[in-house]
Amino acid sequence: MASQPGWTDPNAGAYPPPGQPGYPPPGQPGYPPPGQYPPPGQPGYPPQGQPGYPPQGQPGYPPPGQPGYPPPGQPGYPPPAQAGYPPTGQYPPPGAPVTSQPGAYQPPPMQQQAAPIQYEAINCPPGLEYLTQVDQLLVKQKVELLEAFLGCETKNKYKIKNSMGQEIYSAKEDTDCCTRNLCGPIRPFDIKIKDGADNEVIHLHRPLNCQSCLFPCCMQEIEISSPPGTVVGTVKQEWSMCAPQFVLEDQDGNVALRIEGPFCTFSFCGDVEFKIMSPDGSTEVGKISKQWSGLLKEAFTDADNFGISFPMDLDVRMKATLLGALFLIDFMFFEKKGNEESDGLGMM
Repeated sequence: MASQPGWTDPNAGAYPPPGQPGYPPPGQPGYPPPGQYPPPGQPGYPPQGQPGYPPQGQPGYPPPGQPGYPPPGQPGYPPPAQAGYPPTGQYPPPGAPVTSQPGAYQPPPMQQQAAPIQYEAINCPPGLEYLTQVDQLLVKQKVELLEAFLGCETKNKYKIKNSMGQEIYSAKEDTDCCTRNLCGPIRPFDIKIKDGADNEVIHLHRPLNCQSCLFPCCMQEIEISSPPGTVVGTVKQEWSMCAPQFVLEDQDGNVALRIEGPFCTFSFCGDVEFKIMSPDGSTEVGKISKQWSGLLKEAFTDADNFGISFPMDLDVRMKATLLGALFLIDFMFFEKKGNEESDGLGMM
């Protein structure tokens, strides 16, 4: 009998070739001992798990990746770090079938990765994360036809957009009919600013105060909360006979910014700009602009358009406070009562 390559048959010439009729089956008398089997995968080699299959680590046990080596997860497959387990570099690639590879895939150890860069301020109030990414906003008031034709004051509604015109927030006044029509521009109000999911992210509250410069003890102010119930800033009017002035305070009552308005707040054929100044009033850091929106719209409605710019790295709470200042300025200087203009010179 012709012996198989790599196999020495002690009974050469007595048996037919392995796999042919008359060759003793594995485990039966006359079957060659371990170490003298045919090569793994050749006829006559005992299948894995059958009598005569050599135990792990013994002569005749096939090396990893060779025919006859048990597939991963099957009996006889060595555990990790044990003899016969395939070395690093011979694992199957991720996603490849493990039954056709020398060993089961072992994922590499997880490595510490740097946290992704996020435009999020520390302790940023929920819903204001987007404000950390912008340095300017546009505020457009909705035109109310009933108010334009009948002079009946309705609730003010606004859309707050980014510089590309995409709406990011909406705002709506929360007052009753009597308050709006009796008090006019000096009316107290609450304004709810909501995100695209209709969640209130900023709440503005303006109490009823006198607007005349002859009463310096009762100046205008507005309180900004985010989330609602948590005060993040306050805008207070400072007494002045000429140009309007405001001071912006943080949640601790510290002066964070100032606003200086023009002597003339008439919005005829041009923008009206209110400068946003540093706490000491020496440096301009932004501005609030009441934008000219056309003769007909200016004459017959109080639907105003505003733009606001501020430093990109400004605290997000102060950005929300500047939004509150914008609404206060709108009501004080550009809101109409019965379609009557209230623009004037200075604070008179």
